[in-house]
Parts: sequence; C-alpha cells; structure tokens
Amino acid sequence: MTAEGFLEGRRLQMARGVLLQCIMGGYPPARFYGSDDGDLALVAEPSMIHPLPWSDEPRALAICDADELSGESSNLSTRGQLKKVIAHYAARGLAPVVATELEFFVFAPNTDPTQPFRPPVGLDGRREDGQSAFSVSSNNGLRPFFSEVYKCMAALGLPRDTFMHEMGVSQFEINLLHGDPLLLADQTFLFKHLLKEVALKHGLNVVCMAKPLAHTPGSSMHIHQSVVEIATGKNVFSDESGQPTAMFRHFIGGQQAAMADFTALFAPNVNSYQRLCHPYASPNNACWSHDNRAAGLRIPASSPVARRVENRLPGADANPYLAIAASLAAGLHGIEHELEPSAAIQGEFEVPDNLSLPCTLHAALERLKRSQLARELFGQEFIEGYIASKTMELTSFFDEITPWERRVLAAQA
Repeated sequence: MTAEGFLEGRRLQMARGVLLQCIMGGYPPARFYGSDDGDLALVAEPSMIHPLPWSDEPRALAICDADELSGESSNLSTRGQLKKVIAHYAARGLAPVVATELEFFVFAPNTDPTQPFRPPVGLDGRREDGQSAFSVSSNNGLRPFFSEVYKCMAALGLPRDTFMHEMGVSQFEINLLHGDPLLLADQTFLFKHLLKEVALKHGLNVVCMAKPLAHTPGSSMHIHQSVVEIATGKNVFSDESGQPTAMFRHFIGGQQAAMADFTALFAPNVNSYQRLCHPYASPNNACWSHDNRAAGLRIPASSPVARRVENRLPGADANPYLAIAASLAAGLHGIEHELEPSAAIQGEFEVPDNLSLPCTLHAALERLKRSQLARELFGQEFIEGYIASKTMELTSFFDEITPWERRVLAAQA
C-alpha cells in the first residue's frame, strides 16, 4: 500500500483463504475458509508500524490483525488466536510472560536445492568447519552481516538478551527478552524477517528450517513461560517461601496433556521431524525435568521469582503466534482442570509410551484430527483449516522422489 493510502486510513482487505495458503502457494477447498471466500480487513497494530532500516528506498512494515468485516477477529488468524488465549488468562486475573530462543543457520547462496547447504566464505577467506561452537570469536568472519543485524534490531526496537554461536556449522542463537506473549510473537516474526532481508543484502542465505543439515543439530524456538498475577505482578509458580506452587504443577500437567495433540502446531513441516527424530537436545517427548535438556519440558535453574517452564519442542520453523498460543493454552488448560504432571525425570531415561509424541507430520496430523481438546481451545474452523493446508503440503512432499531413494533403492532387486 502507498504511504499516502495508509496514512489516510484506507482499509486494506484480503481474501479469507489467504490465511490458509499452504507453503507451496496453493489453497485447500473453499469450504475450509467460507465458500464465498469473502474479504477480511487487515487492521494495523499501531505499536507495530516500522520503517525498514535495511531498505534502500523508504518503506515500512505494519503487523496487522486479520479481522472479519463485522469487526471480530478471524478464527483463522494465528495472531488472533494468541490474543484470545491471553484474554482467557486475563479473565482469571493472570498474565503469561514468555521469552523465545531462536536458532538459525547462515549459509552461502544455494541456487541448486538438490545440493546441501554450505557455510559462507568469511572475512578470512575460509568456510567454517564446525569448530566455532560457543566461541567468543565465532561470528567474526561474518562481522559486517551481524553488525547490520544489530543496528536493524535497535532501529526496530527489538531488545536482545544473549547471542551465541550454536552447535551446528554456521548456526547461531539469539534470546529475546521476556515479556508480553503477543509482543514476543511480533518480535520473533520481525526478527526472522529482518534476518532474511539483511542476509540478502550481504549475499548470504539465512535458513530457519528445523533441520537444514544432516548429522548436525537442528534449529529450535524454545519458549520460556511463566505466569504472573495482574494485580501484584507476582510469579504464581512460586509461593511466599520460594517453593513451587500447585499452579506450577498444573501448568506442567496441562502441557503434558496437550503436547501430543498439539505436536503438529509446534512442528508444522515435514522437515520438523528430522530435527525431532535425531534429537541432539531436541527431545520428542512430553517428559518434564529440572534442568535436563533431554526432556521436552525443562525447568531451567533459576531463582523462585524467575521460575518458568521451557517448552523445547517447537522448531525455528514454527509460527511464533501459533506455537506460543498452543503452549500457553495447554498450560491454562492444566490450571483450570488442576491436572497433575507425571513424576519429574532426571539423568538418562526412557520415555514412557504415554509421554511419547508423534514422530512424523502424518502421525501428528492424524493425532490433531482426533483431538477434541484442540477444537475446544482453537475452534473447529481453525483446526480443520490448518489440517487441510498441512495435508496439502504433506501430499506435495510425497509427490517427489528424494535423492536417497534413487541412490539407495534403485539398485535393489
């Protein structure tokens, strides 16, 4: 939209079906988004209108709510779904607080998708070989790129907590500061968009796939969650003596009860399960533990005021609005129904059958289809539309024969 049109308050409308557009560009049958495929209104969030610092010509980006023309939020909007979850907490006098940890890879341009990704050539003229994990100088070879990333984050008002080189080759992680869940979802979305755009300016390719390289750790989007009383600002997961509360247990119980049903919301792509089935500290389970990275739900070591639950299932490819909404909705479900968690696990452990999760997109979608809880928390229209879109993507994947199949199976009798 032109700046003049935007500033005049001209309403921007978009077909409802666009919210269910699959990643290849197609759409499920119109019955999933209204047979007329009528319009939605895109209503800009006033605090999320940003001039784009990386653009050579003046441009701005506005994060919008997708609202029905009658004024209510569209059931198909993931941002709208998150706002509803936050409102349900507020109705109980509670406010969730979250932080996201986003991992990503920085690669050289990849013009041939049949070839593996490669790390870029750094300032020293060499490609990283995987020996830079957690090194203080690990991003020096990409200093111009990261310098602009930091400047653009400051220009967009994206406060960063910690930043590090992760375990993978040319893999990095940034932790955003904890705060309001909607704000953190917006910031996570903006940061991923920023990374892609700045990388293109520097002749690089930022990839937020869950598992872009074989034999290498995948990229996660861990979600740290706590809940405070609106009236006092106190963390309801800790009591006056600093001990965990019943509400803390119930929140974990809700996460465990919903995690298998919601796996397709946390791990939305075929590639997501490459990360989960080759763990490297990416656990595919609903176990919980004190500071054990093999558990899907980890309680980080912290002071009582900072007691929180880390959901380690979502990958970097997850929709931040939907992943945060699903995780928080599960926790609130546990609080409302006073669900008790399993016993905490420590050390080496085997995952009990009742705490194992789907390990393929097909299995995850089948589980979501059977989930009455998902329909109760997100509405039938959203869940059925989501499944329809993701089923199209899965079918498209199965329409291709992979290099592994040609390499290994072609010679078989």
